[in-house]
Amino acid sequence: MGNTLNKLKVLSLIILVIVSCLIYYFKPLNLGLDIQGGTRLVLEAETTQKYSSVDDPISGVIAVIRNRIDALGVVEPIIQRKGEKQIIVELPGVKDADHAINVIGETALLEFIEAEWPPSDSKLLENDKFKTLYGENARIAKVEDGKDDSTQSQRTIILKDTVLTGSDLKGAWPSVDQYGNPVVDIEFNQKGAQIFASVTEKNVGKPIAIVLDKKVISAPTVREPIPSGKAQISGSFTAAQVKDLVVQLRGGALPVPVKVVETKIIGPTLGKDSLDKSMIAGVIGIILIVVFMIMYYRFPGFLSVIALVVYFFLTIAILCLLRTTLTLPGIAGFILSIGMAVDANVIIFERLKEELQAGKKLRIAIDVSFNRAFSAILDSNITTLIAAITLFFLGTGTIRGFAVTLSVGIFVSMFTAIVITKFLLNLSVDWNILVDENSPLLYRGFIK
Repeated sequence: MGNTLNKLKVLSLIILVIVSCLIYYFKPLNLGLDIQGGTRLVLEAETTQKYSSVDDPISGVIAVIRNRIDALGVVEPIIQRKGEKQIIVELPGVKDADHAINVIGETALLEFIEAEWPPSDSKLLENDKFKTLYGENARIAKVEDGKDDSTQSQRTIILKDTVLTGSDLKGAWPSVDQYGNPVVDIEFNQKGAQIFASVTEKNVGKPIAIVLDKKVISAPTVREPIPSGKAQISGSFTAAQVKDLVVQLRGGALPVPVKVVETKIIGPTLGKDSLDKSMIAGVIGIILIVVFMIMYYRFPGFLSVIALVVYFFLTIAILCLLRTTLTLPGIAGFILSIGMAVDANVIIFERLKEELQAGKKLRIAIDVSFNRAFSAILDSNITTLIAAITLFFLGTGTIRGFAVTLSVGIFVSMFTAIVITKFLLNLSVDWNILVDENSPLLYRGFIK
């Protein structure tokens, strides 16, 4: 019965390693900016107004930027505030900084404005005389007129009151018009649809200007009321511009304009070089640990290496499931947690040596050593875990990556040291690999 149970435990251990490998295969780790390269932007809000913590617009800017980046499909970006007005944006894998700036940094304030074509008497446009006819909010703007570059020209249009904005949208999608030109299809929410129906009803035969970031991109004439709440934004767009505009409209308008104060492109070669050096350092450290454990503790040291392999695969699998972004500080945290795992085994083996030297039988010594080492292992891991949690909540992006990998590593190292190593030692006794306390496999490190 005991032999069958041990075989099931071994099988479970093998399955655990295989499942961990499959998790990594189907959900690989995301690599951070410092490893795979990408773009780092520092944005600054263009506002001199003082805000309270309640109406602080920077939080709204961060939320809009995050929505736009998510729509771009960037995996695990880092967006964090720096000081009162600055925002740091790190985009792993994004090499086109100009495109990222255009999509992220544009205000994307969409407005639907009641408009009029100006009268033939051009003198009415001089010295704000037109405001007596169209209201104090009226202003003159230009709109492109023409379907292609050969016929492109600008017409003057008088803008009156804003009736709808991007906040009234329910959705936006890329599309093409009847001529095959790229356009944006939009749909208003319930409130916006009611307003749009009312506005189009009273403006039949008149233009409604569609304004993006204070620029009139089109001014279609209303032919009939539109109760459906759906409309189309057309202009001299390319397919790529339509896609970017959809991303901006879905993300919402920035509460305040922002400007780019720093742009840094990190090439994949630099990231790969850093990763290679980190991996070489880590591999050398692990090899030294393995050699030491086996030479000093002999067969138990070899068992700790097996537990370390299980620890490696299990930790990687958990990080994959958590969708953690692996950065160079994260690798450092992972390597440090390996040291914590080995340290737990060293504490256990030293306890085991003391119990054997006190004359206890091997199986009893194994149980007693694990019980007495548990408190020391728990205390050391808890103190490190407290430091890691503090770094996570108070640190920035890369420091938080270090804290995450270290925290996961601590939990897994306790499991592998206390559960896996103990199981392997007891299994070695059950299978007569370690016959008794005088076994030559225990020679160095345990018997003087």
